[in-house]
Amino acid sequence: MSSPSADTSVEAGTAAPGGVGGSGRARITARTLRTDRWWVPQLTTALVLGLFAIYATVRAFQNGDYYAEPYLTPLYSPCLTTGCAQHASDFGRPIGDWWALSPALVVLIFPLGFRLTCYYYRKAYYRAFWQSPPACAVAEPHRRYSGETRFPLILQNIHRYFWYIAMIFSVILTYDAVLGFRDEHSHWGHAGLGTVVLVVNSILIWAYTLSCHSCRHITGGRLRHFSKHPVRYWMWQQVSKLNAKHMQLAWASLVWLALADFYIFLLARGTFHDPRFF
Repeated sequence: MSSPSADTSVEAGTAAPGGVGGSGRARITARTLRTDRWWVPQLTTALVLGLFAIYATVRAFQNGDYYAEPYLTPLYSPCLTTGCAQHASDFGRPIGDWWALSPALVVLIFPLGFRLTCYYYRKAYYRAFWQSPPACAVAEPHRRYSGETRFPLILQNIHRYFWYIAMIFSVILTYDAVLGFRDEHSHWGHAGLGTVVLVVNSILIWAYTLSCHSCRHITGGRLRHFSKHPVRYWMWQQVSKLNAKHMQLAWASLVWLALADFYIFLLARGTFHDPRFF
């Protein structure tokens, strides 16, 4: 027999209402009992992501000032259309001239898709923009909760496929960093501040990509016996170490990406000359 305090308001076979007001949930009228400033991280996330979105959108549609030989900004790499700046198409121009808009719009969809579906970024922007939930132990304003089982959020499940594409972009950005060891006359054996900027960018992109939860699962998540797969077990251990810093790497790589683009933008505009080390 059920206890006298059991909630019998929901008939058998009828789904209970979701959200914080659902059957069996504690009847607390206050949105939260927390006394700390729990909203500060969410506000910071919203500001940083919002500013980056505005900056990247403006730069993508600008269609200019993205190449200062030998540096190509990460936001336009690889440049694949005939509208690309001279010497900026190291991988050819397979898209041709049918694409009349900025060449950045052709490639940004892939790294953007990788970050939008990232497990950490989901948590960040769900809380910051949708308040789902705003924070731990803080009631969300939504009456029902469906998780990621409905369109469009069900598309988050393609994150693992974006990871494969992100690996390709990591290789491309590393190639761009290597090209930074040339001078404006394509002579090798030179390095400037822009070279350092692109090298750091490629390292952060690799670290963020390899620290991905999908990468951790691919390397060893489906193994039943680690002892039978020592190489994959070692790889899984290394990825797990990076995975512990996934949040920090996500932010560091995002901020540095914007800084790298802005630096090359200034060079392309002729604001100053790239300082050369050798």
